[in-house]
Amino acid sequence: MAKTRLEKIAELETQIEQIRKRQRQERQKYNKAERTARTRRLCERHGLLESMLPDTISLTADNFKIFLEKTILTEHSRRILDGLLTAQNAAKPAETEQENDEDGGEERGNGARVNG
Repeated sequence: MAKTRLEKIAELETQIEQIRKRQRQERQKYNKAERTARTRRLCERHGLLESMLPDTISLTADNFKIFLEKTILTEHSRRILDGLLTAQNAAKPAETEQENDEDGGEERGNGARVNG
């Protein structure tokens, strides 16, 4: 039996709603993964700081903030950070090429890999 135009429209609207629902679900998964990664990063970095400077554990939040401002916001700290970022950014193209070699090549029947 042939569908009427109204039935086709209703079917398309149902499909659109299903796609929107999947889109929301994927967005929620992405946001959750981002929050999890941020929480992990914060815990790792703060744990590292406390392990290197155990005296900071007893500081109040305000005193800890003052400590960070006075130590990290110095010119010397900025130079160190800039150097680390420069070195990290210089290493990224090599890492990307290595990842492409590992993941981006196509396997040929004879075992040879061709990048593409």
